[in-house]
Amino acid sequence: MSHDGIGPRAVLRSVALLTAGVLTVPALAGCGSEDPAGKPLAGADVADADRSDIADGGTLRWAVDTVPDTLNTFQADADTTTARIAEAVLPSMYRTDGRGRAVRNPDYLASAEVVDTEPKQVVVYKLAQQAVWSDGREIGAADFAAQWRALSGKDTAYWTARNAGYDRIENVERGKNDLEVKVTFDRPYADWKSLFSPLYPKEVMGSPDSFNDGARTKLKVTAGPFTVDTVDTEEDEVVLARNPRWWGDPAKLQKIVLRAVPHDKRVSALSDGTLDLAEIDPEAARRITAAALPQDGNTPLMGPEADRSAADALRSWAVANGSDEDAADEEISARKKLRKKAEKYARQQKALGGFEVRRSLEPAYTQLALNGAEGALSDERVRRAVARALDREEIAKAVLKPLGLPAEPVGSHLALSGQAAYADSSGALGRPDAKEARALLSDAGWVPGGPVKEEKKDAKKDEGEEAAGSEADTEDEDASGDSEGSGESEGGDDGTYIVGEDDGKAPQDSGTGTGRLKKGGAPAGAYAPQGTAAPARADTAPVAKDGKALVLRFVLPSGPGSKTLETVAGRIATMLERIGIRTDITKVDNDSYFKDHIASGDFDLALYSWPATAFPATDARPVYSKPVPAADGSLNVEQNWTRVGTDQVDQLFDQAVATLDDSERRDLIRKADSRIWAAAGSIPLYQRPQLVAARETLANAGAFGFATPVYEDMGFLKKSAQGPQGSPGAKDDASAAED
Repeated sequence: MSHDGIGPRAVLRSVALLTAGVLTVPALAGCGSEDPAGKPLAGADVADADRSDIADGGTLRWAVDTVPDTLNTFQADADTTTARIAEAVLPSMYRTDGRGRAVRNPDYLASAEVVDTEPKQVVVYKLAQQAVWSDGREIGAADFAAQWRALSGKDTAYWTARNAGYDRIENVERGKNDLEVKVTFDRPYADWKSLFSPLYPKEVMGSPDSFNDGARTKLKVTAGPFTVDTVDTEEDEVVLARNPRWWGDPAKLQKIVLRAVPHDKRVSALSDGTLDLAEIDPEAARRITAAALPQDGNTPLMGPEADRSAADALRSWAVANGSDEDAADEEISARKKLRKKAEKYARQQKALGGFEVRRSLEPAYTQLALNGAEGALSDERVRRAVARALDREEIAKAVLKPLGLPAEPVGSHLALSGQAAYADSSGALGRPDAKEARALLSDAGWVPGGPVKEEKKDAKKDEGEEAAGSEADTEDEDASGDSEGSGESEGGDDGTYIVGEDDGKAPQDSGTGTGRLKKGGAPAGAYAPQGTAAPARADTAPVAKDGKALVLRFVLPSGPGSKTLETVAGRIATMLERIGIRTDITKVDNDSYFKDHIASGDFDLALYSWPATAFPATDARPVYSKPVPAADGSLNVEQNWTRVGTDQVDQLFDQAVATLDDSERRDLIRKADSRIWAAAGSIPLYQRPQLVAARETLANAGAFGFATPVYEDMGFLKKSAQGPQGSPGAKDDASAAED
């Protein structure tokens, strides 16, 4: 999970008013002719090209967030770069297609099927005949068995992050020949296709030492189109080299360099030629799009002569109007700095003309999380009031429409449009309705206009959690435009949204729940004696209970990449204010956001993202399962940071993961989602945008959407396939792209 991104699959409650008699479940698949799964809202945007049009050789320099601490995806400190490397260098029995569904990978797997269900489920894998490890050994049952033993959870010497599915296996053995692997389960397991992807060699999985430490910085044996050449923590890069033993279509690229570059430095890295491919933020996307537009040629005069001319004119004007020459010189110096920044910006824009923005939607969605562990949100009625106050369609449009992407709110916690399990189950909660939201608050005892006891503000706390970006931007950031603190926001208007300023639509305050009229804000004669509470409209007056206003602490991350969340939070705050709920928006350090706030439960409201995988019965269960007391007296929440869950949801997940019938399993998952909606612990908002800057001559790479990248097909177009216009700043051929 991530507050503005996602991790690999490895990182993946009783409520009084929720009874079977009260909850209405929408119609499910099978009840009508139309498949509720629909189609993906956006497809992949990777500049598809035939392999015959791609040059042989070259180096692709690809921006990543980190050089990983481990190359073992099954360890707790694995990250998205770990997963990307595994995709390129290790076998996966199944991969994800453009609809977010698991499909057989023919490079490794000739077939796989359930051959028995009674007395036990048995799956037989038939491996591709040519599939071998990079040391020449055939991929076989010994590798499957070693991975099962390491991940089964029975041997605690293995430091594993997850064992879902592997803990249901009873035995792994050789089949009729060396190309067959027979896997027997002691309990039915519907998501068996999620297993052995990736598959590590027995040299990694065979012992706790090799599992825990041997695969952290190197993989001696691999079996993909690429191998791991070097992991260089000093240079912040991982180099993947073409695998000479690869039996499939040979990789077009000679090397892939995964280079760790912070998001706010990627525009500079693209423009100076050290990157070819990088995921970027909306502001960077706007710059690159603008760079590709035709220029009018009216470039202002720059250089020493222009500087001298402007300086002489300014000095003469200053002296003539009573200013001294020192003041004029200071102004001249400031203008020179501004000119240098403008010149640097212009140079970058010219270089960015060789790139384009490829757009899709990530297989992940951003949600509003409501902490139901304690306080006002422990009451389901208050959570439902918050949920029904939100106009999710407006929020999705604010984020996605300015980016040219489909702006539809997400209707499921467990899948996304196009995936087999998707259905819009938001009807279990109800449509946005401020009147109904206020009625729910009133039923919970929160009434508008009630007396409020003033609470002294904690100045030290505010001071310690000051929003990032308050310091002056550096000259380099100002010039390059990489700073996240500048430019338009993703809100779709003038780019600035300030909580408490809403064009007079509702009375505003600073988050204390005691809004007052601003001086001059009322007509003549309307002032009441000092100390009298300001009149408020009944439908927007702050609600209170037992002398305390309903104020929810809204925690957000600070730093690069957080501007979209800031805009979304502001809009949510305004929507809640219209039903009398005030919010206290607090920005905290990016690095501590999850550890110190989300995971520890130190929030009322929060925004972060979850991936939608092809196996929701397995992967989503720890996110929505009911927290249970641990042996030490603490609460075991797994990954359910909202602390909201029900026994019924858990039962539906248990049934789904043990049901081998695809249609029946989809229905169970959709029923579980309806009940998750009704519990109102988290509210899906929008599918995350995926914006990738790519060199114009780079093919079969970019915004992949749901699909697993095909690493062997990536490469740079031959000159004959590049088109008549060419590409400023692009490499002339693939070999020139190599450092």
